[in-house]
Parts: sequence; structure tokens; C-alpha cells
Amino acid sequence: MTAMGVAENTLFSIFMEEFKMKAFMDKDFLLETETARKLFHDYAEKTPILDYHCHINPKEIAEDRQFDNITQVWLGGDHYKWRFMRSCGVDEKYITGDASDYEKFCKWAECLGKAIGNPLFHWSHLELQRYFGYNGVLNKNTADEVWNLCNEKLHQPSMSVRNLIKQSNVTLICTTDDPIDPLEWHKKLAADDTFDVKVLPAWRPDKAMNIEKPDYLDYLEKLAAAAGMTEINSFASLKAALKNRMAFFASMGCNVSDHALEYVMYYPASDDELEEIFLKRLNKMVLTKEEELKFKTAFMLFVGREYHKLDWAMQLHYGCKRDNNTLMFEKLGPDTGYDCINNYAPSAQMADFLNALIVSDELPRTVIYSLNPNDNQAIGTILGCFQDSTAVAKIQQGSAWWFNDHKTGMQDQMISLANLGNLSGFVGMLTDSRSFLSYTRHEYFRRILCNLIGNWVESGEFPADYDTLSEIVTDISYNNAKRYFKFPLA
Repeated sequence: MTAMGVAENTLFSIFMEEFKMKAFMDKDFLLETETARKLFHDYAEKTPILDYHCHINPKEIAEDRQFDNITQVWLGGDHYKWRFMRSCGVDEKYITGDASDYEKFCKWAECLGKAIGNPLFHWSHLELQRYFGYNGVLNKNTADEVWNLCNEKLHQPSMSVRNLIKQSNVTLICTTDDPIDPLEWHKKLAADDTFDVKVLPAWRPDKAMNIEKPDYLDYLEKLAAAAGMTEINSFASLKAALKNRMAFFASMGCNVSDHALEYVMYYPASDDELEEIFLKRLNKMVLTKEEELKFKTAFMLFVGREYHKLDWAMQLHYGCKRDNNTLMFEKLGPDTGYDCINNYAPSAQMADFLNALIVSDELPRTVIYSLNPNDNQAIGTILGCFQDSTAVAKIQQGSAWWFNDHKTGMQDQMISLANLGNLSGFVGMLTDSRSFLSYTRHEYFRRILCNLIGNWVESGEFPADYDTLSEIVTDISYNNAKRYFKFPLA
């Protein structure tokens, strides 16, 4: 071989070494630069988890549930997975039907093996790595191996619900609770000094607001009973009942609310008009859309002012059109995977709503989440209109939510927030999940966060000042949420 040939071969070898294929989801997964790797491994990876919004059942924590198999952990109630399985042509029998847990798992494994580009692929394999020590790939060929491995481990005491929470380094969990809930399981957890992770209720009054629903009057009877009232016969008495229940929730450590809205509306009305609307509904008459919006606006203004008095944070989730498949809704009910993005969200009304609260200095700390990523910029500009010195980033854009909690969605949300506001004050990730294995979503988020910041540093857009960088990363991962929501943590 000539000298030129040797040189070319050497250069090719160097090229291949430099650009060799990365290992599948290894310790540096999603971390493209040295700065990203340092930020994650030295800071973000070690930071605890604060799950300020989720849908897990406090009863399962109180009873320290032990799962029989991986299907119970993974597929029970997980509409993310159900949607993907349907997209793969899987019969409903193997999703929500009467197939065995083993059969359901095998169908999921078959689907997951082809879930390229879907965050479910990453989430599932992070969970297999962190909780089961499995570093392979789950697909139709490995289904039996993973089924046996996971089930054997799940039967160990270390894999009970409480131990899963503890090994995930979680310090606090906020569940999602209706105003009529007696919070029985929260009481038991609060009295149990053998479990030091705080489990607090979060106020979710959607049923009290959704005046258009067919079962609304039945719900009012339950709310009245919970508040110790004989009946709710006016909008004024509804507000009295809600104040009663807020006081109870506050006594149980609640300091955060959550709302599922079609959009953040603003249709103001007089007190007399609101009482007429409420009476019309009590008389089982159908409200016009305008009347419904006027009532919901008044409802949200009322609770917003009460949150300010109580020093609670208010979370606004909007932009979802729910239960679109009537055929399947009638078979399975809500929260079964038939929701989509609603692109109607007038930003002017959201600004007017926030302004109506701030004009009397009654605007609580507020976190705004839209299911539509096209709303990122509008939210980012609205935030800046209502900030003040009472809190860092008092008005927040919430994390990339639901259909957006993937790599692209998280990056886009954080870039938009950085462009238009204060990324360093961001309260970071939440699970929004019904699974006790979902805490790896925090790891996924932190890897994406560190990679984003690392790229900015290595492109010369931000200095390699690790005193500042470490503070930003740990704050977004944990500290900001602890301070913002004012949770009782050391």
C-alpha cells in the first residue's frame, strides 16, 4: 500500500471512530455534548423528584400495593399505550378487553418493537432499565423473557408502591382530587410516620364548574352533602359550598389547584344574570353556549380570588377536545384514549381573564398549559404582562403537556419560554400519570433540558459558567417547584 493509501485508511479509521454509532439508550442517552453530559450526570441526575401533578390513586400508596404482573403496572389505565396499540391494528380485546394480562403484554411488546420515534419507546425502556435492570429491547421476540423477569421482580417487597416511590427519589406527590372527596387516604397517609414522602391533595373542581353536563344536578347534591349543607339552590350557595371544601382541603395540606378547561374564556356577567343562569339550570333547562361561558367565567374568577386568599397556585390545562369517538365512549367511558388537540384558544380572552384578577390584586400564582403547541408563543407573551415581585415567574408556562411530552415538544416549549420569558424560573416536569413507574419521565425531561443547555453553551451562546449552569439545571429540575408551590419541604 502506498503512503497515500495508508494515510487515507488512517483518516477513515479516525472518522469511523469519531462518528461511530452510539449505543442504544446508554448512560449518555440524548446527551450530545460534554457540557450536556456534565450537567446531567453531575447535577440533574442526582436531584430529587417533586411530582406536583399526577393521577395516581392515594389508596394504592396508603395500602402499599404490590402488583401481580407488569401488565397491571404498564397497561392498566394508560391511554397513551392504548392509542398506540389501536394504531397498530390491535383488537380491543387485547387493550381494554377480557384477554389475559399475559396476552395483553405480548401485544404491547409486539407494538413497542416498532414504535420508532414515539416517546413510548423511550419511556418504556427507561422504566425497564431503572426498575428491572433490563438493558435489552422489548419486542415480540423478547416478550416472554421480559414478562418473566419483570414479574419475578415485582413480587419482591422492594417493588411495592411505596418502595417504587422511594427508589425513584420522590419527595412529594400531589394527587388530583374532587371537592367532594373525603380525602380518607390522605388522612391515613398523613398519620403514617413509616412513610416520609409527602402525599398531598390537589383541588380539581371541574365537575362543579361543568354546568352543561347531564349529571350536574346530581353532583350538586353530593357537593352540598360534603359541605354540610341541605342544598345548593343558587350560585351564591354554590360558592359557599366550594369555600367550605377549600377550607377542608387546605387543612389537609392542599395548596395547589388544577382545572381542565376547553379554553381560558372571558365572558363577564352581572351577579343578577349569573343567578338567573344558575336557576335556569336548576330548573333543568338547557343553557345557551353564551350562558355556559358566562357561568364558567364567573366560576373561574371566584375560585381564582379564593386561591389568592389561600395562597394556592392555580393550574390551567386547556386545549383538549375530549371523547371524540362516540361509539367507543359509549363502550369504555372517558379517559380511554379518544381525546385530541383543540386549536380554538383565543389568547385575548386569557389575557382578559388574568387582567380581571390582577385589577383588584387578586391574581394567584398561575401555571398555564396548552395542549396545542402552536399556543407556545401566545402564552409566552401573556406571561410577561402579569409578572411581579411576589414570586419568580409568578405566571408560568407549564411543561409540554400530554401529546407534547416528547423530545420535540419539550424542546420547543423550553426554547419558546427561553425566547420570551425566564426559562431559569421554570417549574419543570410533572408525571401527569397513573403509573408508579412514570418517574423516569423526569429523567427523560432532564436529559433533554441538559442537552438543550449544553448545545447553547458549546455553540458559544452561553458561557461555560458551571456555578450558574448547575443552579439553573437543579432549579428547573426541583428547586423552582418547591419554592413556587410553597410545599413544606426542607
